[in-house]
Amino acid sequence: MEKPKNNQNKITAGLFAVYLFALTWIIVFKMQFSFQGLPDFRKINLIPFAGSANVNNQIDFNEIVYNVLAFIPFGIYISMLKPNWSFLKKIAVISGVSLLFEVLQFIFAIGASDITDLIGNTLGGIIGVGVYIVFCKLFSTKTNKILNILTSLGVIFLVALVLVLISGVIRFKF
Repeated sequence: MEKPKNNQNKITAGLFAVYLFALTWIIVFKMQFSFQGLPDFRKINLIPFAGSANVNNQIDFNEIVYNVLAFIPFGIYISMLKPNWSFLKKIAVISGVSLLFEVLQFIFAIGASDITDLIGNTLGGIIGVGVYIVFCKLFSTKTNKILNILTSLGVIFLVALVLVLISGVIRFKF
């Protein structure tokens, strides 16, 4: 009975690796395919919901929502791979990765490092952990199998989006 669970964990780990690669490409490399396309500025904002989240003196909720949505899968994947970890340990890992992304942007001067992004990313991870808990209550032993199917669809969509961006059919600018 251990074999199917082990296979599910391998699938989950593979999907998580693709997700982390895509997340890094989106956040750190701003969906660019060359270093010349990266922004060349360094900015840091330590005041929540100020700075880069403000557009025309109003909070830009779109950016915050995108950060939350981008990290929901992180919470799901970490919960699938480490179901015995405490809630706080999972959130610490999610926050740590988000902080790493913000620090890398600052170190390499490829964008703004923003506490609002860290908050949004962490909130997304918390929602993802919550989604996993709900799925466990609903589907019990089939949770990882169902979530692997759903996240596979997400990865297929993500790969299709990347291929469309590479082909130049759609241009995306940060």
